Amino acid sequence: MATRRHLANAIRALTMDAVQKAKSGHPGAPMGMADIAEVLWNDHMNHNPTNPEWADRDRFILSNGHGSMLIYSLLHLSGYDLPMSSLSSFRQLHSQCAGHPEYGYAPGIETTTGPLGQGITNAVGFAMAEKLMADQFNKPGHDIVDHNTYVFLGDGCLMEGISHEAAALAGTWGLGKLVAFWDDNNISIDGHIDGWYTDDTVKRFEAYGWHVVSVDGHDADAITAAVKEAKSVTDKPSMICCKTIIGFGSPNKSGSHDCHGAALGDEEVALVRKELNWDSAPFEIPADVYEGWDAKAAGADKEAAWNAKFEAYAAEFPELAAEFTRRNSNELPANWKEATDAFIAETNEAGATLASRQASQKTIAALAPLLPEFLGGSADLTGSNLTSCDSFKHVSGKEPGNYISYGVREFGMYAIMNGMALHGGLIPFGGTFHMFSDYAKSAFRMAALMKIRTIAVLTHDSIGQGEDGPTHQPIENTSAMRYIPNMDVWRPSDSVEVAIAWTSAIERKDGPSSLVFSRQGIVGRTHDVADFDGIRKGAYVLVEAKGNADVIIIGTGSEVDLAVKAQEALAADGINARVVSMPSTNVFDRQDQAYKDSILTPGVKRVAVEAGVTDFWRKYVGLEGGVVGIDTFGESAPGGVLMEHFGFTVENVVKTVKEVL
Repeated sequence: MATRRHLANAIRALTMDAVQKAKSGHPGAPMGMADIAEVLWNDHMNHNPTNPEWADRDRFILSNGHGSMLIYSLLHLSGYDLPMSSLSSFRQLHSQCAGHPEYGYAPGIETTTGPLGQGITNAVGFAMAEKLMADQFNKPGHDIVDHNTYVFLGDGCLMEGISHEAAALAGTWGLGKLVAFWDDNNISIDGHIDGWYTDDTVKRFEAYGWHVVSVDGHDADAITAAVKEAKSVTDKPSMICCKTIIGFGSPNKSGSHDCHGAALGDEEVALVRKELNWDSAPFEIPADVYEGWDAKAAGADKEAAWNAKFEAYAAEFPELAAEFTRRNSNELPANWKEATDAFIAETNEAGATLASRQASQKTIAALAPLLPEFLGGSADLTGSNLTSCDSFKHVSGKEPGNYISYGVREFGMYAIMNGMALHGGLIPFGGTFHMFSDYAKSAFRMAALMKIRTIAVLTHDSIGQGEDGPTHQPIENTSAMRYIPNMDVWRPSDSVEVAIAWTSAIERKDGPSSLVFSRQGIVGRTHDVADFDGIRKGAYVLVEAKGNADVIIIGTGSEVDLAVKAQEALAADGINARVVSMPSTNVFDRQDQAYKDSILTPGVKRVAVEAGVTDFWRKYVGLEGGVVGIDTFGESAPGGVLMEHFGFTVENVVKTVKEVL
């Protein structure tokens, strides 16, 4: 039977061999954290390699994702369907073993990590989701939701500001099933960190309300004791500070940034083999090492025990068991379409003039009773974003609920939501002012990259925001969000468009959505039922020209009504204009060419109207078309005054159309 150190050395060998073959990668962190990983995965992790989707598995997140060979080695050695051929093609095109762990590429990868700090923040989201699901489903004697979230992180994760946002909230929530392992090796890319990172991490996390313990990261017995202690502390998250040597086992490069982000070199690899008494050839693992790591039988037994618990739970609480299964299968309630169709029809009859953020709140209030998995929140702007409703109960980790006040943590909120969505069983949404979407852009990008369903509510969407001035008036933000691949951005123009935007975002399972709403009132409108399908397709003809169209005016959000009024003024001058409402350019772009041509007829001149930057709209209007927009920062004044000042008037739209024609 292989010793613990020999089992850990398998990680070191696979890491240095894969990085050496690729001539690219980060061997230092996996070699330094191998002993910690061996203890955690062999003694504490509840997981089943033959079923990576087991609902009550422990979650493992590698926040310092550059050390990706650590998790690939763990998955391969413990029995996941990740063959040695994948490890030996590390960092090559279409390999399951990408440069950083990629969600969906290999079984057992819980989240994509790489941008430092987001992994630990995702982990907070996983742990919050576990707590919320346990609150909703567990019953006395039936703890069907009862798992831990383990996360490895490095100095870089702790330097990134988002780690503060997440760790502070985790302490407030008392997330006792979250255990973090800090790879305290005193090294980052530029070298020894003494010149740029001297935080007292222990005191920092104690101040957050965490349980903190420090150990030798190469002492298996000390690590085991620390993990047991952390698991015994149920009212606080735990930070285990592990003093390690980066590149452990490398005679000439360990303890140095030289092994952080570069292959060791053939000569050094040979020396490491001697140092570790590792006699196997590259990418070869001895049988006794495989035997020591194999978790398939134990994992199957653990899942079988949970299945028996769930059967007993289902016998006593059949409705809850069915609901748990539905939510973990990512299916919407059976009455979803019927109920949402009825709400949209009811909204259409109302035709009320509201700010689209107010229409959004009405939609949230209607959807919440239909969706037990609906989980709302805001970054300290609930009363402005209008993201809560009467049926929501605020939660702070101490009492059950389904609405979260995240505090002033925009970036942290959306990265936490990513973790919640990845955990399963919840549909999270969170609100902030659209201007602050810039703070959260990287979390949005990660949701889009991972193809997961999160929903951003972004209010106060333009210069119409008014008196707060240019610091709070988004000009480029909507277009910037549209440029994120796989992000659906909606900027609806009335209550019906708002309702359909919300339902479309919830029905979408392969990516995130951003719902962009106004502060100022928007004219209400009653639609033909035929419009509903067009709204779902991202754009439709709202008002057709009388006769052949001379020009097409494209509007979004609060500017659609301006386009309609401009059409009326143009008609008085004998110019036939078609008005197209385009609530989602991203969704419209996915339609077939025949549909797109039916909305934007080829050969007809076009003018776009949106209170944002103009260049984005050239893809629809061309160089020969016109755009009524704003390419400067705003000013501080009432919204209506600003709209007129910056040219969002009927007269200016008419003038622009005539210039184009």
